[in-house]
Amino acid sequence: MALLLRFLLLCGIVGFTRSLSITTPEQMIEKAKGETAYLPCKFTLSPEDQGPLDIEWLISPADNQKVDQVIILYSGDKIYDDYYPDLKGRVHFTSNDLKSGDASINVTNLQLSDIGTYQCKVKKAPGVANKKIQLVVLVKPSGTRCYVDGSEEIGSDFKLKCEPKEGSLPLQYEWQKLSDSQKMPTSWLAEMTLSVISVKNASSEYSGTYSCTVRNRVGSDQCLLRLNVVPPSNKAGLIAGAVIGTLLALVLIGLIIFCCHKKRREEKYEKEVHHDIREDVPPPKSRTSTARSYIGSNHSSLGSMSPSNMEGYSKTQYNQVPSEDFERTPQSPTLPPAKFEYPYKTDGITVV
Repeated sequence: MALLLRFLLLCGIVGFTRSLSITTPEQMIEKAKGETAYLPCKFTLSPEDQGPLDIEWLISPADNQKVDQVIILYSGDKIYDDYYPDLKGRVHFTSNDLKSGDASINVTNLQLSDIGTYQCKVKKAPGVANKKIQLVVLVKPSGTRCYVDGSEEIGSDFKLKCEPKEGSLPLQYEWQKLSDSQKMPTSWLAEMTLSVISVKNASSEYSGTYSCTVRNRVGSDQCLLRLNVVPPSNKAGLIAGAVIGTLLALVLIGLIIFCCHKKRREEKYEKEVHHDIREDVPPPKSRTSTARSYIGSNHSSLGSMSPSNMEGYSKTQYNQVPSEDFERTPQSPTLPPAKFEYPYKTDGITVV
């Protein structure tokens, strides 16, 4: 009879108020990345619930690309937590005695991939109950940077910017002046809660230290900015100096190139002249051949001389032989004895 009643209850044929109930209301939980999320699931039992206790947690990923998957299970007095690889080692029951009515879990080191809808199911026949909890993982603002975009000069326009490196939207901004009178310029008041403040016609009164605080639902971050509004610089002088410096540099470079080119041309010219001189100089004559040709010419000259001028000629010509062309001591040439006929008289007539 009891089995029949239980079957009818499960099939919904007979109306009966189930005794098992989850007291935790459905809710949405927001946590920062890296933190631990506590997902509550507390239930109550009645004497009618006599079956074995089964507790099951499932996740429906936010991208809706995956079906519901079991992340942790309690059945037969054992815990199984290796169903879902993305949460392996990061999901645990908070209670050591699940039969006491606490099926809550902790999800540690939260990641953006943990965003989704979590469902707690408790079964103890004939009772069955479930509740859903939506988990949202946000990123705290961090790495916030404050800086001036533009020239910090009197009379100029520039912008004060406050930019966090990361942080989940929506983000809220708050500017404050920390130095001097700690009063923000009136013209800035409309932009005190924005990431950018536009400054028009800046004055020296704007100088000081400013802070920008960035907040979202899970955390905040802050940066500091030192603003120093100074008189305008002599831009014309800077430009003229830059132009003159550039021209001097170009002249110096041109002078160096000219000197190097001139030096190379001179070296090339010297080499060519030296080569031409060596080609035009004839080889030196042999001293022996010079002396022989000189002696030969004298012999031919002596042959045409008469005995009356031979003595003087020989002395004069041999003394003119250069010492550098003829190293040996000049010797008198051997000449055949001349035949002379002396005049004589015969019969009163002189005969030559």
